[in-house]
Parts: sequence; structure tokens; C-alpha cells
Amino acid sequence: MSVISMQFGYPFRLYQIPFEMPDCDGESETRTLHLVGDFSAPAEFFVTLGVFSFLYAMAALVLYLRFHSLYGENKKLPFVDFCVTVCFAFFWLVAAAAWGKGLSDVKAATRPSSLIAAMSVCQGQEVVCNAGATPAMGLANISVLFGFINFLLWAGNCWFVFKETTWHAQAAPR
Repeated sequence: MSVISMQFGYPFRLYQIPFEMPDCDGESETRTLHLVGDFSAPAEFFVTLGVFSFLYAMAALVLYLRFHSLYGENKKLPFVDFCVTVCFAFFWLVAAAAWGKGLSDVKAATRPSSLIAAMSVCQGQEVVCNAGATPAMGLANISVLFGFINFLLWAGNCWFVFKETTWHAQAAPR
């Protein structure tokens, strides 16, 4: 009886995760195998966007609170702020969708039943292989939810930033 366990996590370069598989032909020899897949791109994009969103939000907060007169006098600054906010809203939608797809691919690649089906040692006549614990992905699922919530927040914020531009002032009745 052998137990095979694998530890994986961010950035989800699964092809770098080795695990030992017993070799039933030998006495106590094992073969080192690796998981399949590289899902680091959507995960890293999601995290990078989160970091840049935080930095931009802090910079905008300083601009709004400390340099509000500059923000009101300069007509181009609200346009730039609006364009950046629209871009962040769009990128949050893309990042949440990409990370959601990447997470579903990670789940498929680490499902114990599919790993057992791929192991040659489990294909023998007298060998019984049982799936162990399914990886806990609850926090990863919540991160996808927070990505879509971030999209809603940034998209909603577009209205408030738009109201500061001269486009809104031109459309308002006088």
C-alpha cells in the first residue's frame, strides 16, 4: 500500500510539481512523475492586476484628497482618470474570466480520478488504486468571485469619474 501526495499552489506551474509513483515491477523502487500543465499566466495576470489596481487606487486617493484643487483646475486630469478607470474595469473582467478558466483547468489537471487513470501502475490486473482527497479549492473559487466583484466596483466607479469630466458638463442641461 502506497500513498501518493502532491503539493501545488500559486503560480500553478504544475509541470514542475514532482510526485513519486510506486513501481510494482521492482521491489521498492519508485518513479518520479510530474503533473501536467502550466496555468501560471492567468494566475499571475490576476495577481498583477490586483497589485496595480491597489497602487492606482492609492495614488488616486492621494490626488483626490491632497491635490483636489489641481484635479479641479486641470481639465485633462479627469479624462486621464476616466480612461484609466475604464481600462481597469475592462482588465478586471478579462482577468476574472481568465483566472476562472485557469482555475477550472487546474481542477481538471489535479482531479485524483484523472491522475489515477493516467498512472500506468494502476492499469495492472491485481492493482487497486483509490482516489484520495480532492484538493481544496474554496479560497481559489472565492478569488474568482472577488475578481468579478472588482469588475463591478471599477465599472460602477466609471460613472463617478465620468461626472468629473467636461463630457458630463457638456451633456448636463444649463
